[in-house]
Amino acid sequence: MTPTNSRMLTDILDRHRRDGTRLMQILREAQEALGWLSPATITAIASGIGWPRAKVEGTASFYSFFHTRPMGEYRVLWSDNITDRMLGNLDLMQAMCQKLWLEPGRVSEDGLVSVDTTSCTGMCDQGPAVLVNYRAIPRMTRERVELMVELIRARKPLADWPADWFVIEDNIRRADILLGNRMAPGEALGAALAAGADAMLAEIRTSQLRGRGGAGFATGLKWEACRQARGTAHYVICNADEGEPGTFKDRVLLTRQPDLVFEGMTIAAHIIGARRGYVYLRGEYRYLLESLESVLAARRAAGLLGADILGKGFDFDIEIHLGAGAYVCGEESALIESLEGKRGVPRNRPPYPVTHGFLNQPTVVNNVETFAAAALIAARGGDWYRSFGTPRSAGTKILSVSGDCARPGVYEYPFGVSVRQVLADCGAHDSQAVQISGPSGICIGPDEFDRRIAFEDIPTAGAFMIFDIRRDIFDVVRNFIHFFAHESCGFCTPCRVGTTLLKNLMDKIAAGHGTRYDIDEIYQLNRVLRTAAHCGLGHTAANPLVHTLEKFRPAYERRLKSMEFEPAFDLDAALSEARQMTGRDDAGAHLATDTENAR
Repeated sequence: MTPTNSRMLTDILDRHRRDGTRLMQILREAQEALGWLSPATITAIASGIGWPRAKVEGTASFYSFFHTRPMGEYRVLWSDNITDRMLGNLDLMQAMCQKLWLEPGRVSEDGLVSVDTTSCTGMCDQGPAVLVNYRAIPRMTRERVELMVELIRARKPLADWPADWFVIEDNIRRADILLGNRMAPGEALGAALAAGADAMLAEIRTSQLRGRGGAGFATGLKWEACRQARGTAHYVICNADEGEPGTFKDRVLLTRQPDLVFEGMTIAAHIIGARRGYVYLRGEYRYLLESLESVLAARRAAGLLGADILGKGFDFDIEIHLGAGAYVCGEESALIESLEGKRGVPRNRPPYPVTHGFLNQPTVVNNVETFAAAALIAARGGDWYRSFGTPRSAGTKILSVSGDCARPGVYEYPFGVSVRQVLADCGAHDSQAVQISGPSGICIGPDEFDRRIAFEDIPTAGAFMIFDIRRDIFDVVRNFIHFFAHESCGFCTPCRVGTTLLKNLMDKIAAGHGTRYDIDEIYQLNRVLRTAAHCGLGHTAANPLVHTLEKFRPAYERRLKSMEFEPAFDLDAALSEARQMTGRDDAGAHLATDTENAR
């Protein structure tokens, strides 16, 4: 390592107090400064924080956005969610690779550029999208590809690229109490501090607010359990790692209502007795970091964060930690592991984070949308909030609408809205299916479009992907299954192997080699995953297959062979190259002759 690089790394370590729990941020900043995480860099970081080198390398190798080998001065990653596929992302990526004389997944010989795919980047309403050195660029076109190639070849820094390329639209199509909020910063917090922690917790319970991240656990019960748990410290964590394909509503909330989110976190801290909070922001939203830090700074200056908040003797502050491209870290215990600087492997539960969370201390983990709703409740009251929605699903829900519709974007509705109403509002026509709550959620057809978005009918974390009659549902599901196989953390055998086997079965059927026995194998793998996988990723990995086999079975059956057994590959095609090399075309052309063996 050069003296200059060594000094840069020392500055990074010192800035993070050589604290191992900040390893993710140390690795990120080191990579941004040095280009990649070389063996020497990892060794120096391990020495600097006092951790075994193997542990640091284990963390660095776990996350797809960390690179332990050179990846090019320009790292171009194409979002590969199904909605990007529908908008032609693969054709555009191939055109880029041809112009750069580069294969996808490879680094150019001069070390200038690499091009590859990545999981959904949260830009489904404005795709096809790419990340260039982890800065988001939506709405890619052939014209942009051509100019981007020229800029890369000229080694132009991203600061000199067209500014309009980096504009991310909010696309708020329907606002309600959250997205339409006009409260001044501090209004909700002032009301909460004036009421007191006990009264504020009672309002949260009265509101019947439930978690908006997917599980739907009662927020008041969670906060009360954490408040009562014994520990040397309590923590508040905002889960802003919305990695579920098709979901982008938290991105919009953090752009348009960051004060509301931070206010909700501060109110939670007041209730449970926390002095420190963290926002775990997904790495794909790196572009939001500076603006969010500015909001936090403004809140500190206004006495809404830091010491003696609003003169009430209450101390609390918030830090933002960036993730690094691991879908599994959306699970709360995996997120906590990552926040502690470790590999994002979900923990065994119980114990739960409310008693043993960050640093093994009582911790509240809630979604961005949940904290924003809590702030509204603090200002307006639990009964007011409960007046929206249904008797069993209070409040509103923000949906991330994408796919085959005229007006993709975010739509906020009171709970109880029908799927059919959402389709009408977004301009969807001839819809054959809607995937709700992402690949791990549920796929419904036209006969279910009168069902309602609510915890008692169709619960959702927010994704709402629409597919019209032009789409092949099999191709949609195949994309989802490849996603799960790619994102499996690899910790447990049932998920690591099971998701790979599901991917292989889908590829076999797609290649025309599937039989009805492969369908039986899918159901068997689903049973294994549901009963034996370590976490929710494995438990739900076969959901897209199971739901669509039930509701869209012809999409599979038209690809199946009628015979009882079909090889998974074409032996003649596999041997064609060897036969050309040997000049033989007999049945044993791929085998060595007796004469060759004697040699």
